[in-house]
Amino acid sequence: MFYNQIGNVALGSRLRRLSEILTEDAKQIYTLYGIKLKPKWFPVFYVLSHNEGKSITEIAKFIEHSHPSVSKIVREMLAEGIVLENTDKNDGRKNIIQLTKKGQQIALQTENQYLDVNLAVDEALAQTQNNLWKAMDEFEYLLDRKSLFKRVLDQKKIREMKDVEIVPYDSKYRSDFKKLNEDWINNHFMMEEADHKALDHPKEYILDRGGYIFVALYKDIPVGVCALIKMDHPDYDFELGKMAVSDKAQGKGIGWLLGKAVIDKAKSLKAKNVYLESNTKLIPAIALYEKFGFKKVRGQPTPYERCNIHMELRF
Repeated sequence: MFYNQIGNVALGSRLRRLSEILTEDAKQIYTLYGIKLKPKWFPVFYVLSHNEGKSITEIAKFIEHSHPSVSKIVREMLAEGIVLENTDKNDGRKNIIQLTKKGQQIALQTENQYLDVNLAVDEALAQTQNNLWKAMDEFEYLLDRKSLFKRVLDQKKIREMKDVEIVPYDSKYRSDFKKLNEDWINNHFMMEEADHKALDHPKEYILDRGGYIFVALYKDIPVGVCALIKMDHPDYDFELGKMAVSDKAQGKGIGWLLGKAVIDKAKSLKAKNVYLESNTKLIPAIALYEKFGFKKVRGQPTPYERCNIHMELRF
């Protein structure tokens, strides 16, 4: 079978094919019972046949369809004289959709159809090893918690992370360390004097003072950097700083890998904590730090004007 050969990647296409099969059967079933309804009208028609009337917004919410989709169906049903539209007596801004006499007559005709269809579906499900209805409930629940798009995005990140290597700083990465940081800073803020000191002289400003720099290579190309800076402060051992990831490498988990490398290094040095300075407008960065366990603290004096939040990770 074609879909079995393709596998799970064809899930949407296979469900669409199943929907087309059932829709064609539904057309024949309506004809069998002499009912002039289109299968796609069923959810709207069913709601209206069991209620005195509802607005398009209420119908859409109830059947979990989009407002434009329900609006289009209602217009088609209006044209066929199955529903009518009246202004709500209690709220002139809202229109109420109700069944016409023709629609009510159709509703009476559907009673035996619903009974027979329910029994037929029950019979088919009883003959299956896996109950499709229960499986759909479970799958929809899982997708509500985490969409298929998000799941694919996560798998993409996991796959691409395998091509990322975190290596110690080497003088050959000096220009990359500077450019990646300059690009990131200029994209969000402005370069400051303290930036120039660290980026122009990483050996003297960071390494010679007992700090470390890590470089992220994606397929051997430098795409991210981060530093563990030794602090001359009685309350803090190291600072996580100068983290920058190329725009072209976003979404590959590089920030996480760099942060983990820095934190692991601090732990190996028996550090008691790691401090950092950031800006609250950098929402993804703050979220990343919080995943590592950083907590907001009262800040120390800083040479950076852009800094408006201070965080600490205690071991």
